[in-house]
Amino acid sequence: MYIIAALYHFSRFDHPEALKPELLNICVAQGITGTLLLAPEGMNGTVAGSRSGIDAVIAHLRSLPGCADLEWKEAASDHAPFGRMKVRIKREIVTMGQPDVDPRARVGHYVAPEDWNDLLAQPDVAVIDTRNDYEVAIGSFDGAIDPKTQSFGEFPAWWEKNKHRFHNKRIAMFCTGGIRCEKSTNYLLGQGVEDVYHLKGGILKYLEEVPVEQSTWKGECFVFDNRVSVGHGLVEGPHLLCHGCRQPILPADTERPEYEAGVSCHNCFAKTTDQDKARFRERQKQIERARAAD
Repeated sequence: MYIIAALYHFSRFDHPEALKPELLNICVAQGITGTLLLAPEGMNGTVAGSRSGIDAVIAHLRSLPGCADLEWKEAASDHAPFGRMKVRIKREIVTMGQPDVDPRARVGHYVAPEDWNDLLAQPDVAVIDTRNDYEVAIGSFDGAIDPKTQSFGEFPAWWEKNKHRFHNKRIAMFCTGGIRCEKSTNYLLGQGVEDVYHLKGGILKYLEEVPVEQSTWKGECFVFDNRVSVGHGLVEGPHLLCHGCRQPILPADTERPEYEAGVSCHNCFAKTTDQDKARFRERQKQIERARAAD
């Protein structure tokens, strides 16, 4: 059984590149796989491994400057959700492209999962899904507004174009684990929005804690590991991943004429060139050879 730990934390790292070697060494020594991002604003990522391995990595992360109160969310899987371990240095741990945004200064009001339904039921509350369009497509909360953004960096422009729709409204926002809402709520506060709320722990915490019979969530939640999607109780969902476009598809979609394993699906077939597809086919051949060698 693999323990999967999803985490993020905002803290000032003056030299994040200096933190990478020891962190990577600890992860490798403990048999941990996944991806961790380090940036001047903090850390973000998902890792998986044994109970003792995850505990060792979390202990190290909490020892970093300003990270003693790091929180994380756990799930379990009976198969390895990642192939290898990567520690990457980035400009931002989630890219918004707004240099004045600083969640350490202030964020919206946190709303516990058990209180989320009551907030959304209020007539003066507008709820916004801050995730990318392909994530929203497989699941969201009843009545949530989909900005139809392809990346988080598009959110500020969407807000500027649509803010007139939310006059005299309280704004509630949510995302997978909470990290995008830390930035988006700080951004809206900076834009003069007074009443801003976000789901503490994100969709994953809601699906973990709120009983299905009380839930207002519909569909599955996309996750950035080999589980692809999860449902209530964080049970692994039915989705597969198209390795051509990295978007979730259902098993039935593999029967469609546009689908080719590792190359394309109905979402991306018309968006990639013949050269792209040839490159993806070669990559898929290498993956299959590696699997055969194992």
